[in-house]
Amino acid sequence: MSPVLTMMDSELFPPLFERISKLYSNMDSAYADAAHYYAFHCKGCDRSCCEERFYHYTGAEHIFLAYGLASLEQEVKTGIFKRADEVMRLYQLHDASHEAGRAICPLNLEGSCVLYECRPMICRLQGIPHFIKNPGQPRKSGPGCHVFNEKILPKNLSDFSFDHTPFYLEMAAIEIEIRNRLIYKSRYKKTVAEMLVDIKDAENRSLEGGQLKNTPGQVLVDKTF
Repeated sequence: MSPVLTMMDSELFPPLFERISKLYSNMDSAYADAAHYYAFHCKGCDRSCCEERFYHYTGAEHIFLAYGLASLEQEVKTGIFKRADEVMRLYQLHDASHEAGRAICPLNLEGSCVLYECRPMICRLQGIPHFIKNPGQPRKSGPGCHVFNEKILPKNLSDFSFDHTPFYLEMAAIEIEIRNRLIYKSRYKKTVAEMLVDIKDAENRSLEGGQLKNTPGQVLVDKTF
């Protein structure tokens, strides 16, 4: 049995794609409300979040990114994969030199995300102070980005109380369902560049095995992520 899943030909994932899409929409709406309250505008930053080495912790985000990637023309995907390989090379250089270097996300093309609707959770929530409340634990707060701290904090506005808890709970529920269906128990921690390299490798293995003919709309993810 091949470890590669052709998801557009399966009934396994479409309902979960709908849940993820709805969750992301709710995140975007809540973020917009918080940004409006603070009059915070995420643009023109001299240290773009797209250059940060963010890690993502769910296979759900990985699979939804692959779902979005499948909608792109092969030429565009090839360019993304090439940039992902370059970012991975830069990460290796940064690690070897023990430097916290920056590298632009492979999905960023001329300042815009080519898979904006499918971007991971942290890309949607970064920048504004927030909190998370886990059952039986103290409330945990997170800071805003450097622009927020420099431009908004001095205004001494009352806290909007941007609650990330419902988003994390729903993402966790989706993740559990995906893991149960795939019988996947390993820890997940990857950058977008790593996700893209994995997706590229899954496509290449499928092409070599004659399972894929570079058909737009086919979504491939290695079962092992």
